[in-house]
Amino acid sequence: MQRAFKHGPRSHFSFVLPKAMKHIPALLLLIAASVMANTAHAENIGCVSTTWRVVNNDKVCVQSFKDPDIEGVACHVSYAQTGGISGALGFAEDPSRFSISCRQAGPIVAKKPIPKKQEEVFTQRMSFLFKGLNVSRLVDTENNSLVYLIVSEKVIEGSPFNSISTVPLMPWGTQAPQFQVK
Repeated sequence: MQRAFKHGPRSHFSFVLPKAMKHIPALLLLIAASVMANTAHAENIGCVSTTWRVVNNDKVCVQSFKDPDIEGVACHVSYAQTGGISGALGFAEDPSRFSISCRQAGPIVAKKPIPKKQEEVFTQRMSFLFKGLNVSRLVDTENNSLVYLIVSEKVIEGSPFNSISTVPLMPWGTQAPQFQVK
């Protein structure tokens, strides 16, 4: 004799997880997407091999990105990338060696009022689990410029390696910067 379920067959997890917990993965995905929406996306410019390895060479790579909230600012980031088998598989921890250069590449137009405090504008994973490369924007109102700070961060501790680049808030041709600090 087959037993009929009142509300249809249930999976094992229906009894283990309360209904609210079933939505946690979707919520985490939504949070991750909203965080990533506020940071710039990089374009790969190219890599230069620095050390020969049998499987995959060590390299210095260059990427460009635009400030997601300020039109007219372009940045270039260079960073070391470990080769070898572990580097090819994405498990090698890349060295904390990098540089940043930002320039005005058009009229500066802020899409929203820019906070004076630090705001993260670009993030990139540098190893499978442990390290990320982060670019933050700061506003130097006294010197009328934007400061871009790149720093390597680890899950356990921050790294002292850092570099900065400044972009003076200057007119582009006859167009003055359209910029508001909150």
